[in-house]
Amino acid sequence: MDWVMIWKTVLIGIVEGLTEFLPVSSTGHIILAEEVLHFQGPPGKVFEIVIQLGAILAVCVLYRVKIMLTVSGVLKRDPVATRFATAVIVAFLPAAVVGVALHKYIKALLDKPIVVAVALIVGGVAILVIEKLAQRPRIKSVDDIDWKTALFIGVCQCLAMVPGVSRSGSTIMAARAFRVDRATAAEFSFFLAIPTMLGATVYDLLKNWSTLDWHGGGLILLGMAVAFVSALIVVQAFVAFISRHGFGVFAWYRIAVGALALVLLLMR
Repeated sequence: MDWVMIWKTVLIGIVEGLTEFLPVSSTGHIILAEEVLHFQGPPGKVFEIVIQLGAILAVCVLYRVKIMLTVSGVLKRDPVATRFATAVIVAFLPAAVVGVALHKYIKALLDKPIVVAVALIVGGVAILVIEKLAQRPRIKSVDDIDWKTALFIGVCQCLAMVPGVSRSGSTIMAARAFRVDRATAAEFSFFLAIPTMLGATVYDLLKNWSTLDWHGGGLILLGMAVAFVSALIVVQAFVAFISRHGFGVFAWYRIAVGALALVLLLMR
């Protein structure tokens, strides 16, 4: 593993950690970053999926108390903990089913940066529209999210299988459409990311295990470690920011980056 490849991996890991929980599409940013850096990871696009686990582990660390209380509460049949755990499971199921069924087609899209550019622009416009039309919140805690709201969020999460759409963006905006307040929508998206990305990681590793070698495995572990550290820095700052300022800045950022990427890709 040469130093140039190491530095490229570190940069992509930083991009992943900084963008995983922002509504700007971490996968889309990784694809664009790889295009700019001429980065070639392990076969099967397994690197792009698995390094996201580093950012998910950061959420597990930051929200470890809530996670442990939920697990213990479910075991004790506490209704609040059980309702929250049920909401996360219900929201996870649509992506699990669709992800397995369309895995081959989803992976094929990871080789199409122009799809990312268009999805960034469309997603940015969608955020602006939803934020403009959003009604006064009726849900202000993740413990109060009912199964119908969770199911709608889970169905919308499937849109994020198109690179550039953003998993966090689609789930947060779905929650906002169901009158969940900004901070709660973001936090539920964080918790939903845990089973979603863990499942995607395990499934992708099993599908591509035979193609991995020490070089590819080392790149993945390095990318995960860097993503973990950078996500630790971003998550709580993001919740504080959107509670005060909303999602508009991320929408305009998406539109600007998508338009720039589209122009550059069409000029090649």
